[in-house]
Amino acid sequence: MKPVRRLHLAALPAVFLAAFLAFTPAAQARCDNCGTVTDVRTIKQKGEASGVGAVTGGVLGGVLGHQVGSGRGNTAATIVGAGAGAYAGNEIEKNRNAKITYQVVVKMEDGRSRTFHFAKATSYRAGDRIKVVDGKLTRQ
Repeated sequence: MKPVRRLHLAALPAVFLAAFLAFTPAAQARCDNCGTVTDVRTIKQKGEASGVGAVTGGVLGGVLGHQVGSGRGNTAATIVGAGAGAYAGNEIEKNRNAKITYQVVVKMEDGRSRTFHFAKATSYRAGDRIKVVDGKLTRQ
């Protein structure tokens, strides 16, 4: 009788394992289109300058510089004012044409990392569980 009893005790862990696996939810199966948001970034890209800002700034800076001093000092102030105005006008135009995009980084269950770009702010936050459907993010 003892050998039979030992056989049942040896099989007991296997029975518990089989029961555990039978009741484990199917959600633990790997989903290649599922993942977790790891980072959400706001990206500001400076815009392109057409030259209009530089020309306008240069003219205004030259006019303002011309108001300073007399003689050679007046000429130098005009040149410096035009140069500073052109630089400032160019930078102002770039900032005015800047684009803001939003980047969502997702760590997929298969180990890959994917990045999604949005033109408008998103409600995704780090830690959100997502699924990619037709190339777009959806919450799980």
